[in-house]
Amino acid sequence: MTNPPNTPTVLKSNPELQLAFDYVQYTDQHVFLTGKAGTGKTTFLHQLRKHSPKRMIVVAPTGVAAINAGGVTIHSFFQISFGPQIPQDPDQPRTVAIPDDGMPAAGIKRFSREKINIMRSLDLLVIDEISMVRADVLDGIDEVLRRFRKRNKPFGGVQLLMIGDLQQLAPIVRDEDWDILKNYYDSCFFFSSHALRRSQWVGIELKQIFRQSDLHFIELLNKVRENKVDEETLAALNQRYRLNFKPDDSEGYITLTTHNRQAQDINETKLNALTTKAYTFNAEIKGEFPDFMYPTDDQLKLKKGAQVMFVKNDPSVDKRYYNGKIGTITAITDLGVEVTCPGDTFPVDVEAEEWQNVRYVLNEETQEIDEEIIGTFKQIPLKLAWAITIHKSQGLTFEKAIINARLSFAHGQVYVALSRCRSLDGLVLSSRIMPESVKHDSTVLRFTSQVEKQQPGAQQLMQARTKFQQQLLNDLFDFQPFLRQIYYLLKLCEEHNNQLIGNLPLKMKELVVPVKQELIEVSDKFVAQLSRLFAENPDGVEESEALQERIRKAAVYFNEKLNGILIEPLGTMAWESDNRETRKLFTSVIANLNRDCQIKKACLASCTEGFVLKDYLTVKAMAAIETEGQTVMRKKENPMAWSPNPELFVRLKEWREKKARSLEVELARILPQKTLLEIAEKIPASTEALKLIKGMGGKKMQQFGRELLELCIVYRRSKGMEVPFGAEKNAAKASLHTREISLDEFKQGKTVAEIAAIRDLTVATIENHLSYFVRLGQLSLDGLVGEKQEQLLRDFFRKNGVLPISQAKAMLGDAVSFSDIRFVQSCMEAERNSKE
Repeated sequence: MTNPPNTPTVLKSNPELQLAFDYVQYTDQHVFLTGKAGTGKTTFLHQLRKHSPKRMIVVAPTGVAAINAGGVTIHSFFQISFGPQIPQDPDQPRTVAIPDDGMPAAGIKRFSREKINIMRSLDLLVIDEISMVRADVLDGIDEVLRRFRKRNKPFGGVQLLMIGDLQQLAPIVRDEDWDILKNYYDSCFFFSSHALRRSQWVGIELKQIFRQSDLHFIELLNKVRENKVDEETLAALNQRYRLNFKPDDSEGYITLTTHNRQAQDINETKLNALTTKAYTFNAEIKGEFPDFMYPTDDQLKLKKGAQVMFVKNDPSVDKRYYNGKIGTITAITDLGVEVTCPGDTFPVDVEAEEWQNVRYVLNEETQEIDEEIIGTFKQIPLKLAWAITIHKSQGLTFEKAIINARLSFAHGQVYVALSRCRSLDGLVLSSRIMPESVKHDSTVLRFTSQVEKQQPGAQQLMQARTKFQQQLLNDLFDFQPFLRQIYYLLKLCEEHNNQLIGNLPLKMKELVVPVKQELIEVSDKFVAQLSRLFAENPDGVEESEALQERIRKAAVYFNEKLNGILIEPLGTMAWESDNRETRKLFTSVIANLNRDCQIKKACLASCTEGFVLKDYLTVKAMAAIETEGQTVMRKKENPMAWSPNPELFVRLKEWREKKARSLEVELARILPQKTLLEIAEKIPASTEALKLIKGMGGKKMQQFGRELLELCIVYRRSKGMEVPFGAEKNAAKASLHTREISLDEFKQGKTVAEIAAIRDLTVATIENHLSYFVRLGQLSLDGLVGEKQEQLLRDFFRKNGVLPISQAKAMLGDAVSFSDIRFVQSCMEAERNSKE
């Protein structure tokens, strides 16, 4: 395969870099790009950003690494907490309970619509400094991407480019975090990620070293890196040990230490020893630029004679300095700094430079992923450089360095420190390297050994490229996911039948047969044809005219069918639910179905003129971006679809909305939508008819019966429908409390027995109703208790006091009834209360 026109010139001369670029460009396989220090991994990333047509974002595990890579931090973009992320494997039940301080991977954070659209349209995720990324964090990324993209594919179907050297800096894992994570992972390193293990990926190791040219030094570094340090290697390195080595500052040595405190102490001591005037340069910070991302001190204290290091590449065409270059301040004023570097003819006049903190946004016009500057940090691009930690020296190159690795505490630290130097001659050891200082992780060594042995070649690349194109086309002509979504919607309709109205279930059922017969059955036959054509044309889809012709014809056919069978019917759906969670669920599922249809339609349309990988990926990414108002939502105001009396149904809904606002409750708390629908269908004009409607129980009748009956009666009269005699009077009673209804009937002259018969209640219930009003003093005993019985009971209670009804009945015998006793007691209680 020849180099395409957009391949960067810098990559064409390096076969490993070219291979990595082609894998990223033409396949969907994840790529782990590794290599020794100084092999051009950072250069590759910068070239990829300029030339790759894939929509990409760049993330890194730390703020400084993100700034250097021109990207954002993993935790900020994917909104992952810094604590341990408990993985959620959909295929495996949890074997260990989640501890209180452990969180499920990626949590349940809310994402902005813009960030969701970026993830949905993403082709490539670049993770720089992958050696520092924990396995659980990578699984957290997987979970977020699955959530917003393809749930059944690792990382939601996004391709990963992971850049880093595992023999350098490792993830930082606290003991208490590992106590949790060890229940889920073999190691803390990224390659133990469950999602990555379920993926296809290739490892490409860069061989050519640009930083060092001394073959003997390179050989020593490789032995340290590969854990092959023997006595001969240690002896050769320890020849660079110098006891009490104290070079003049003019020589430009920088000390590399294992701990931050050591570096700070050296820098402060050296600066304080200078007798020259101190100047403080305050950074100009705008917008969002958190302190952990500062590339140098926000209050930078400098003096003439101080040894400093540049912390940024010179953006001018002169390229006077680079990140990591060492020099000495030879002049300083309030306005600027002059730095002279060893070997340079002229000093550098250093002015403040700007660093940018960016976030990814979608360009409204082009729909491309752009970088939006959200904060800036402007400062003199220098920092004191008598000393620096090994960790912060990652990625830098020094001409002369003093290394103190005696207290090395982490995997890869000694290798990182040694490999910062261009040559063995520029290296000085302030303490001898002991065997125990060279720490390696056996798990890493096994993994890197496997990567080295399984380097892909041109043939594997061609196979991966062809497979990628075939997979894209197989996915394009696969309509089974639509049927699964339809069945899922039908299942939801059945489960939420009581909370859903409209034609959605009917419309979904009508889609099943045509989707099966005219899309799936036809596409199954076509995909079988494609498989044969793939086998006959192994060089790829774009190069085969026979394949292109079949794709063009199929794209036209399926595009028309998709529109007529799915997209147009989706636009005729009308449904409603007054349950918030149900409404949210259906809105989401239907929106997903419609979005998938629109993506499929756009991709099919792009192939009607043939399949071109670059164009296809662009169209697919653009279609995945959900613009406002694009999705088919529920049709709120289409009562004709579900009510025979739409005008009444609309009035009932308006009444319910006003009532809900006045009572400050949700709509469904007033009346369920299905109850309104049944009222609109049957138009009840009596309390008896209204009670027969599901949802109009006793309490609802008391609260809303009168208003609902009045609405129905008014509607009946407006349509010339029959209205029963006395309907208005009946309606007026409908909202009375059940006790009040009994009282009203009693006042109209009905006996207790008659009221009980009319209301289909027991005599005792009616007596209780009326006793309530006697006790309130609102009803006399006339018609309830005979005069003889009343006098007998009054005398009895005055003599014996208040007694339980059962005891009074036992003492009085058949002279009185239980109801007589109850009514007289209630009346005497009312009289006592009135006197008080």
